Amino acid sequence: MKKAVEKIVKSLVGNADAVEVSEFAEGKNVKIEVRVGEGDMGRLIGREGRTIKAVRSLLYYAGQKHGKRFQLDIVE
Repeated sequence: MKKAVEKIVKSLVGNADAVEVSEFAEGKNVKIEVRVGEGDMGRLIGREGRTIKAVRSLLYYAGQKHGKRFQLDIVE
């Protein structure tokens, strides 16, 4: 899932080289942290949080398929 999230985020932001994605797994819980460059935080979150909500929805349904629970965090 890390690569999928990384690809989605890189396509959304302006500076794709500044994107860092890390993944931490504890059993069925998987935490994914995303770091983006300055000025790209707003692009990732989107208007009223719609963009990040859509990415989290994709992770939720992928987790249902794989029997895992994904948590997406944006780190400054």
